[in-house]
Amino acid sequence: MQNIHLFEVIERDPSKVSGAWVFRGTRVPVAAFFENLKDGASIDQFLEWFPGVTRTQVEVLLDRALASITQMVA
Repeated sequence: MQNIHLFEVIERDPSKVSGAWVFRGTRVPVAAFFENLKDGASIDQFLEWFPGVTRTQVEVLLDRALASITQMVA
């Protein structure tokens, strides 16, 4: 994956969506992505349902989540 910083793809603003983490440039909460995956949706379905979110944003988020988990167990 490209060398993109996590905060280039997500943002948090108290005036947007009650301060929840959202995909940058959207009002789509990051939590909605994980909830949809948990409920069985594919990444492609999520991107179709939330057209403002890009595949790059999702991939960077997943890469950083995996890196965080890997660091925790190392």
